[in-house]
Amino acid sequence: MLELKSLCKIFNAGTINEVMSLKNVNLRIEDGSFVCVLGTNGSGKSTLLNAVAGTFLVDSGYITLNGKDITQWPEYKRAFHIGRVFQNPFSGTAPAMSIAENLALAARRGKKRGLGWGLPDTLLNSLRDRVKSLNMGLEDRLDTPIGKLSGGQRQALTLLMSSLVRPDLLLLDEHTAALDPKTASKVIELTEKIVNEGKLTTLMVTHSMQQAVNLGDRVIMMHQGSIRYDFQGEEKKRLKVNDLLSLFDELRRKDQIDTTVADLLINSYV
Repeated sequence: MLELKSLCKIFNAGTINEVMSLKNVNLRIEDGSFVCVLGTNGSGKSTLLNAVAGTFLVDSGYITLNGKDITQWPEYKRAFHIGRVFQNPFSGTAPAMSIAENLALAARRGKKRGLGWGLPDTLLNSLRDRVKSLNMGLEDRLDTPIGKLSGGQRQALTLLMSSLVRPDLLLLDEHTAALDPKTASKVIELTEKIVNEGKLTTLMVTHSMQQAVNLGDRVIMMHQGSIRYDFQGEEKKRLKVNDLLSLFDELRRKDQIDTTVADLLINSYV
């Protein structure tokens, strides 16, 4: 279970570029839940994911994962418990190393490492079977440097790597945004399969309202650093893309009204 309490994060504090990216965010995600996070650019959705991953430390608030307070843990320590797939297909892997070598490293996540063969036959055979399940024909190319693969192939392998050792939490950071529609659809299909089969607790940031409607059991909509809407249960099942579009329009109109009121108040004192 992931729990966030009163998370706040300010970037460039005390300067003209000050931005409050997270404003008192509270969120509780139960084990096995698949949560999609929506929001416009600057809404705080990627900041939320990075805060959980440990890319930076929050200014205030608490982050607990399976009852452990990880608020002050560095990113590398959290990585023992958290799997992550990045937006850029070329992140999260070692491009000069082979498919098998990348997978072997992922298989050792959180474990002690000593001297010995990195790819014994038993491990290699096991990895080949796992890669075959992707249905991409990569099981016969395990010696290929991962940097020579297409973006979709790399994302599929990164998904596999992130779940080889079952993580306490899987973070998906707009992991189909850089892919063409056909490839993105394939990666989403694999995502759903891996998450469902492993019953993984998952937090997925996406710009796609269709993905948010179709995937998972919960949708969170962020705006200006805070959670504005949270759909789950039957409400999530009934959710349509047009419903989300209407909510986005509503938030934009409210911003325009708030800006107009602020300008009127300022001008009244000039």
